[in-house]
Amino acid sequence: MGLFERLKAGLARTAQQFQHTFDALVERADAPAQRTRAIDVDTLDALEELLIMADVGVAATDEIVEAVRKRSRRGESLRELVREEILRIFQQVDRPSINGATPRVLLIVGVNGTGKTTTIGKLANHFKAQGAKPLICAADTFRAAAVDQLQVWADRAGVDMVRAREGSDPAAVVFDAMAAGKARGRDTVLVDTAGRLHNRTNLMNELEKIRRIAEREVPGAPHDVLLVLDATVGQNGVTQAREFMNVAGVNGVVLTKLDGTAKGGVAVAIAHDLKLPIRFVGVGEGIDDLLPFVATDYVDALFQEKW
Repeated sequence: MGLFERLKAGLARTAQQFQHTFDALVERADAPAQRTRAIDVDTLDALEELLIMADVGVAATDEIVEAVRKRSRRGESLRELVREEILRIFQQVDRPSINGATPRVLLIVGVNGTGKTTTIGKLANHFKAQGAKPLICAADTFRAAAVDQLQVWADRAGVDMVRAREGSDPAAVVFDAMAAGKARGRDTVLVDTAGRLHNRTNLMNELEKIRRIAEREVPGAPHDVLLVLDATVGQNGVTQAREFMNVAGVNGVVLTKLDGTAKGGVAVAIAHDLKLPIRFVGVGEGIDDLLPFVATDYVDALFQEKW
């Protein structure tokens, strides 16, 4: 399958729940007798409930519904109105990732259980397929077998990994990885960090130390701080992201397990509430199942418009 077909398949559960109700709303709102009138209150209420159920979030839902209400007298299709408003939310935060540094350092953060380790392997595979020469840094030295698990993914991707013994200082591993990246001519370094919660002060302090070491060794590093979020946790992911933004300088999100939830609308909430761009989405367990996020493709897949 092509990239869009894989995204569409990954969003199928969300789209099926969304589309079943939305089609009925469109049929009612877009009837010839209604096209020159404002959309009625019942339809707007049903649209609001539908968006909330898809985990679009209260604030984003209110904005979308209000925009639809204001524009509805122009005779535009309800489907196009909603589609355009969701796309606008994504486009407002769709800023390019930082490029140009050598090596480009990506710090990967998140809580345990989000798929962070597997995401790093998939990212390495993606960058390699794009012609880059990535290096993985195993700086999660606390969780048992974390380094071995990451080594499996590095081997699958066919990339080098810098590792240390379990219990080593993570900042020291990062230092070694920065030196190895420069010495081996690697243009991308992916740094795995220990899964942590925002209220674990010692781990958050460690994260700041890692950032300082990376910046000292490579100017401007980390160039991207990607937060891995599990789409199945819905709005709890938005709360996690807000806390990590405060302490880790997160500038992008990787949304995993999108294929395992009917609440893929959380991507809209992340963009609207946190003003964070979504860089990648996970749509399966395979090494190729991490896709660059393209807002137009996401919206088309949500509405299942391309067949």
